[in-house]
Amino acid sequence: MDTCAIPLPAPTQRPRPSRSTPTHRSEGSLAHNGNLNNTSDIINSLLEYDHRRINTSSDSEALLNLFAAEIQRSVNGRPGGMEALTEEDVFRAVERTHLRSEGSYSVVTMITGWGLVAFRDPNGIRPLFMGRNDVDGFTERLFASESVACAALGFETDRDVAPGEAVIARMDGSFSSRICHSEPIHTPCIFEHVYFARPDSTLDGISVHEARLRMGAALARRALKERPDHDIDAVIPVPDSGRIAAMEMANEMRVPFREGFVKNRYIGRTFIMPGQSIRKDSVKKKLNTIEGEFAGKTVMIVDDSIVRGNTSRRIVEMAKQAGAKSVYFASSAPPIVHPNVYGIDMPAREEYVAHGRTIDEIRKAIGADWLVYQELPDLVDACLGAGNDGLASFDCSCFNGVYVTGGITEEYLAKVEGSRSDVAKSEALSEHADAAE
Repeated sequence: MDTCAIPLPAPTQRPRPSRSTPTHRSEGSLAHNGNLNNTSDIINSLLEYDHRRINTSSDSEALLNLFAAEIQRSVNGRPGGMEALTEEDVFRAVERTHLRSEGSYSVVTMITGWGLVAFRDPNGIRPLFMGRNDVDGFTERLFASESVACAALGFETDRDVAPGEAVIARMDGSFSSRICHSEPIHTPCIFEHVYFARPDSTLDGISVHEARLRMGAALARRALKERPDHDIDAVIPVPDSGRIAAMEMANEMRVPFREGFVKNRYIGRTFIMPGQSIRKDSVKKKLNTIEGEFAGKTVMIVDDSIVRGNTSRRIVEMAKQAGAKSVYFASSAPPIVHPNVYGIDMPAREEYVAHGRTIDEIRKAIGADWLVYQELPDLVDACLGAGNDGLASFDCSCFNGVYVTGGITEEYLAKVEGSRSDVAKSEALSEHADAAE
């Protein structure tokens, strides 16, 4: 989640390249979850047509300036300026922001002294939920990525912000909303259900907990199809996101579910860490084995997904070092083989363990004795469940290479991957260290 703050609205004259930004009466700030795929085009058009100079390459700064420019366009020439800003002006500004933006963006923006505006891209790729709290006749509003934020802060759950929708919560407590896109197509990112979301969240009407249970059941069916006469003694999850699927997989296969790993909760996500040595060291610090759950046993280890394979490889090693007779591995997600361009900092394609490899080659790469992957149709069915007719499907681009927004070219993918490779991240860290000295 990125945040950004700037004066609002925009300057009305083209700024001189060497001069500072003029003073304004109102200000705005923005929090953004997602990734714009046309940031460069937006930055160029803001300078050429809206006379706004963007100081960084941040898509959040570009998005805030774009929204501010459209607000300015709504009130330009009107007596009172920003003091006369109406909800209709804001809805029009969001509508034009949608027309100029490509990618994923769930946005909450504050117009100082006026109110909150929340809006979601027309595909609803990233989640955006709202809650409410009635206090002495005044209704407070909350906007967050997940519904669990409501319970934590004492708010009642309300609903998801719809794809293409804008929601306005004014300082006086008034509330309004509107769909600001002519053709919204609801295709949220499926990886939210696989990994990112908390299991007690509900995303777009889908219980994450129940979706992961269905993932586990589908994994069990897949495993039983491959080896109906398996010799699994226990199903063991990789904590925490592999736990629910592992529980249901064990239940479906009528095999004991056991906790074999203890997690250090102070270590972050290893698959987005820069550098192989850092990731390997972090896996060692992140997990420890309970040897009695492995010694002399054939175990099926379940994780949410396999990205680079570093964590999976180290986990298999740890299980064998703890005395496991055989180590099988199951992934709740299919092989990840394509870049994600909608806000997940996944590595370059050649750094995926599944890149250019067969399932058996991946198995050998992580050192497992048997590897079971979820199939994509089963994952989609698990996440859809029953009664979710409002979803067209999901964005599954990291699995199938189909990008729901369109316009994602090989040239763009090459640029994204160039910035995400281990080499690029190591160079960025070196530059940062040199600058700090």
